[in-house]
Amino acid sequence: MPPSIFSMLAFLPLLLAAVLLVGFNWPARRAMPLVFAVAVIISLTVWDMTVNRVIASALQGLILTGAILWIIFGAILLLNTLKHSGAITAIRFGFSGISPDRRVQVVIVAWLLGCFIEGASGFGTPAAVVAPLLVALGFPALAAVMAGMMVQSTPVSFGAVGTPIVVGVTGGLDQMTISERLAAQSSSWDALYRLITSEVALIHAATGVLMPLLMCMMLTRFFGKHRSWREGLAVAPFAIFTGLAFVVPYALAGVFLGPEFPSLIGAMIGLAIVVPAARAGFLTPKQSWDFPLPADWPPVWLGSIDFRLENLAAKTPMPIVLAWCPYFLLALLLVLSRVNDGIKAFLNQHGVLIWDDILGETGISGSIALLYQPGGLMILVVLITFFLHRMQLTELKMAVKESAQTLLGASFVLIFTVPMVRILINSGENLAGLPAMPQAMAQFVADSVGAIYPFFAPAVGALGAFIAGSNTVSNLMLAQFQFDTAQLIGVSSALLVAVQAAGAAAGNMIAIHNVVAASATVGLLGREGETIRMTIIPTLYYLIAVGAIAMIAISALGVTDPLM
Repeated sequence: MPPSIFSMLAFLPLLLAAVLLVGFNWPARRAMPLVFAVAVIISLTVWDMTVNRVIASALQGLILTGAILWIIFGAILLLNTLKHSGAITAIRFGFSGISPDRRVQVVIVAWLLGCFIEGASGFGTPAAVVAPLLVALGFPALAAVMAGMMVQSTPVSFGAVGTPIVVGVTGGLDQMTISERLAAQSSSWDALYRLITSEVALIHAATGVLMPLLMCMMLTRFFGKHRSWREGLAVAPFAIFTGLAFVVPYALAGVFLGPEFPSLIGAMIGLAIVVPAARAGFLTPKQSWDFPLPADWPPVWLGSIDFRLENLAAKTPMPIVLAWCPYFLLALLLVLSRVNDGIKAFLNQHGVLIWDDILGETGISGSIALLYQPGGLMILVVLITFFLHRMQLTELKMAVKESAQTLLGASFVLIFTVPMVRILINSGENLAGLPAMPQAMAQFVADSVGAIYPFFAPAVGALGAFIAGSNTVSNLMLAQFQFDTAQLIGVSSALLVAVQAAGAAAGNMIAIHNVVAASATVGLLGREGETIRMTIIPTLYYLIAVGAIAMIAISALGVTDPLM
C-alpha cells in the first residue's frame, strides 16, 4: 500500500471529527464516540497494533481524562463559590468601574488575565477560568468560550512555567546526537536551546501583538447587534497598545531569561500598564460598545450556567479587593507550585494516583497529581474562600452540587476524545512497521509541499496540538521530525523547531477536548462545532503569519543556526 494511503487513513479520525462537528454541527457527545470507534478500527486493522496496546492506550486516556475533569471541576467550583459568596457581583461592578466597554473588558480579562493563568498553569486552565468569569461579567456563554479559546495561542508555548519548551522541545529532540554534532562545530546544546527559545518568543511576539485586536473584532462581528468587524477595529489603538504591553516584556523575557517566565512576566507587566490606562480612558474609544440586550440573544449564545449579575442572589456588598482575593491567591499558589522546588516536590509526592506499565505495555502509564494540578489548588482556594468570605455551609454545598452536575456532561465526551488521542499517539509501536499516526500525517504534509515546507511547518505543529490538545505533546511528537526535515531541505533546524512550537500553540485554539473543557464550565456542551467554526479564523491567521515569518527569515534574512 502506498505511504500516502497510510497517511490519509491516519487523517481519517480527524477529518471525520471535523466534518461531524463543524460540517454537520453534531454535538461532541454524538461525534466523538464514532470517531473513537474509527480510530480503534484503523489502529487494529491498518497499523496492526495489538489489542492489549490499544486497550492500554485507552486506559491511559481515561486517566488523563480524570486529570482534565479535575481541573474543570476546580474551575467551576471556584466560580460557583464566588457566585454564592457575592464576590462575582463585586467583580462585575469593579470592571464596570474600569470601563463599561466590552471590548476593553475582553482584552483585560480574557487576554491579559488569561495569559497570566496560562503562564502559571497551562493545560487548558485559562479557558476554564476565563470563560465563566466573562459570563459573570455579562458576556454570552458562546462569546466567553470563544475568547477563552483565543487565549490558547501566544502565551501557550511558555505556559505552565515553560513546560512546552522545557519538556516538549527538550524531550522531543535527540539531545545526545545533536549535542555531539554541535560539539564538532564548537557549539553546544545550551546554545541551540537558547536560540530556539529566543526564536519562539520573537515569532510569537510578532504574531501575537494583534491577537487582542482580533479578539475584539471577533467579538463585535459574531456577537454585536450590527455583526460588524469595523466596531472591533474601532478599538485598534487600545488593543494594539495592550498587545505591545504584553509582547514586549514577553519577548525580552524569552530572549534573556529563558522559557519559564515570558508569559507570566508579559501578563503581569501588561496588567500593571493596561488597567490604569483603561481606567483613565487612555486610547479607549469615546463610544462604548456592548452586546444587544440579553432578551434579544439567540439561544445558541446561551449556556445552562448563568453567572450574570441580574441572576445572582442579593448579597451584602463586598469590597472589591476581598472579592478578588481568591484569584490573587490562586495565581500565587500556581506560581509557587511551579517555581519553588520544595513546594513542587511536596505536591508531586502526595495525593498522586499512578498506574505504571498499564497492562504490561512498557512506556504506557498514567497518573493524576491531585494536589499539584490546578484543580487541587483551586479547591484549596475554595476552602479558604469559604472562611474568607464568611459563607454559610449551605452555600458551599449548593456550589458543590451545581459544579458536580456540570461535570457530568463534560465527562461523557472526554472519555471518548482523550483515549482516542492516546491511541493515535501510541500507535508508533505496531506490527505493520509504520510510524505513529501523527508522524505519518506530518510526513505526508512535508512530502506534499516540498521546498515551501517551512510555510506549512506551523500547520504540522497545529495538527499535533489538534490531535493531543497540548502544545507539549505536539512538540514531543514532532520536534525531531521538524528538525530532521530542516536538515534535509537545508534550512535552519532551530527555526523550524521554533515554528513547530508556535504552530502547536495556535493549534490549541481548535483542539477538541480543550473546547469541550471550556464549554463545560459555562454549560455549553453540545455547541463545540459553533466554537471551532469561529476559532478557526484566529488559528488560520496565526498559522499564516508564523509561516510567512519562517519564509521571510529563511529567504530574505538568511537565518541559520549552529548546525548549518
